[in-house]
Amino acid sequence: MPNGLGDCPGHSRVPHTGTAWHPGSIARVKISASLERDAGVESDTGGGPRLVVAVDGPSGAGKSSTSRGVALALGLRYLDTGAMYRALTWWLLDRGVDTTDSAMVAGLAAEPVIEVSTDPRAPWTRVDGTDVSEAIRTREVTGAVSAVAAVPEVRAHLIAIQREIIASAPGIVAEGRDIGTVVAPGAQVKVFLTADGAARASRRTAEASWSTRADQDRRDRLDAAQSEKAADAVVIDSTALDLDEVVGLIVGLVPPTLWSRQKSR
Repeated sequence: MPNGLGDCPGHSRVPHTGTAWHPGSIARVKISASLERDAGVESDTGGGPRLVVAVDGPSGAGKSSTSRGVALALGLRYLDTGAMYRALTWWLLDRGVDTTDSAMVAGLAAEPVIEVSTDPRAPWTRVDGTDVSEAIRTREVTGAVSAVAAVPEVRAHLIAIQREIIASAPGIVAEGRDIGTVVAPGAQVKVFLTADGAARASRRTAEASWSTRADQDRRDRLDAAQSEKAADAVVIDSTALDLDEVVGLIVGLVPPTLWSRQKSR
């Protein structure tokens, strides 16, 4: 296979290619033929368990870029659970709702229709049919999303939707927080992706120029309750690794039997 990834996931690393790590980039990996079809692929329930890869970790660790790269490498769908919390937060702010009023937020949690693309080549987020992919990445949404995500009714509503998406996919990489512990505890591959504080802050600043180390530290504190590492998750520190290398490490965690079964779907 070109671009540094071998055909067998047993290769736990890929050669260093000098890929710059920047938010929104995709590792240079082969796109599976299964992803040439429309994003609305229905689940194939035959042939054994579907492959689910759970990627948890703090902001700035590279979860989104890495998860999309892994999904492309393995021919899987991709789910950004954080985008769903951001979408609800955007909707609340757009209506002037006080996002620190947990009772108000809880009562409105199920009102908007939130949709996300599961195609790793073209992720998007919609609220009531409106594309909010860029709007949900603003400083205002980032500053309010942790409070919204901490509301139990919000989590119950969105986790139920996330589980439906995962269950309906022929195979998927899901990323965010509490994926391996709450959203998809049965995932065959669980990764906790992290990096040192300076590296994470640098990546966040590259993605959003307004983001500071103080912003990151604040989010770490607010998100701590939803950031537990699954006991059986493999910890990967991405501080000194490029994107291709991290994608290769995660691909290498996939059991050969699941790899071959996934390719046959």
